[in-house]
Amino acid sequence: MTVSTLLAALEKISERIDENKDELIRLDQQNGDGDLGLSMSDGFHAAVGYLTSAEERDLGKALSRCADNFNEAAPSSLGTIVAFVMKGMAVRLKGLESCTLEETAEAMKNGYETVMKRAGSKPGEKTILDSLVPGVEALERNAGDAKTAFAQAAQAARAGSEATRAMRAKWGRAAYYGDASVGLLDGGSVVGALVFEALRDLQ
Repeated sequence: MTVSTLLAALEKISERIDENKDELIRLDQQNGDGDLGLSMSDGFHAAVGYLTSAEERDLGKALSRCADNFNEAAPSSLGTIVAFVMKGMAVRLKGLESCTLEETAEAMKNGYETVMKRAGSKPGEKTILDSLVPGVEALERNAGDAKTAFAQAAQAARAGSEATRAMRAKWGRAAYYGDASVGLLDGGSVVGALVFEALRDLQ
C-alpha cells in the first residue's frame, strides 16, 4: 500500500457507503438518531477530499490527517470511532511510504485495539468491532495472497455483523433500548462489513 492506493481504497469505500446510505439510515432509525448513513458518507468524502490534493507520501501522516478530516466531517460517536481506527493505523505506518499486506493487517489490528483501549469497548457488545475484528483476523490469516485475504476478510466481517442481531447493545443510544435491541442488526457493524467488501472489490 502507498498513499496512492490508500486513496483508491478510500474512494471505493466511500462509493460503497454511498450506495448503502439509505440502508444505514434505516438501521440507525431503529434505535438511534438516523444520521449514520449521512455521517459516514460525509466522513469518507472528507478523507478522500484531503488525500486527493495532498502531497504527503508518509502513510502514517496521511492517515492521521484523514482521521482529522473524517472526524471533523462526521461529528458522531461512530465518526470518532472510525477516526480512532485511522489514528491507530497511522501510528504503525508512520515513516513508511509503502507497506506490505501483512503490515497493513498489523496496522488495522492496532486500529481496532486503539478503539478498545480508548473507548473501553470489545467485540460482543453490538458495535463496529464485531465486524472489524473478525475481518482483520481473517486478513492476518491469509496475508500471503491479497485477493484471497480480502475475500475472506469481507466474508468474516459480514458474518460478524450479522451476529450482532443476537447481541444486547451496551453503547450509545441503542443501549437505552436494553433488551429491545436484541434482534436488530447493528448499523455500525454494517459499516465495518461494507469497508471490507469495498476492499475486496478493489482487488
